[in-house]
Amino acid sequence: MIDDVVPVEFVKNTGLKRKLIPLILTAAIFAADQLTKWLVVTFISPYTVGASFLNGFLRIVHVYNPGIAFSVGNGLPDTIRSVLFAFAPLAVLIVVMVVYFRTNEFSSVQRWAIAGIVGGGLGNLFDRFFRSEGVVDFIDVKFYGLFGLERWPTFNVADMSVLICGATLIISFIIMVKNESKSNRNTVKD
Repeated sequence: MIDDVVPVEFVKNTGLKRKLIPLILTAAIFAADQLTKWLVVTFISPYTVGASFLNGFLRIVHVYNPGIAFSVGNGLPDTIRSVLFAFAPLAVLIVVMVVYFRTNEFSSVQRWAIAGIVGGGLGNLFDRFFRSEGVVDFIDVKFYGLFGLERWPTFNVADMSVLICGATLIISFIIMVKNESKSNRNTVKD
């Protein structure tokens, strides 16, 4: 337990426990992402459909993405892709975690959202460093021609986590700014 490693007074005074507990989500998302990717790689041949549900609306496929979101950058040389899509995101994750631990300004929702983003980021980074083919994507959803897409670009658990937690973080910042603005107006009136 943390109490055995770090004095209780330090944990209480710095809010370290409040910062560490959301990292359970980071570990859970990383584990879920890697487990689902392992299942796909183990049981579905590359570039095939392993299962189809709801009359083809949802398919589980096995594809690799050497680029970033929506296969952007697939045509770049390997060395440039490695730097841009592996080392740059790693540097961003390190900066995010430094800010995460150094500030006490984040709300609980924001801490959990950041933890989810980091978990997803680590899941895809793991693939970039340890899978020469690229990131394993496997969730394929019909998009009915919206935005000119018959199917949404294939994604994975890490991508979902980054998207959902990123949206949650943005919404929480908007609400926080709105509440602060409202509070400031009320203070000026008094």
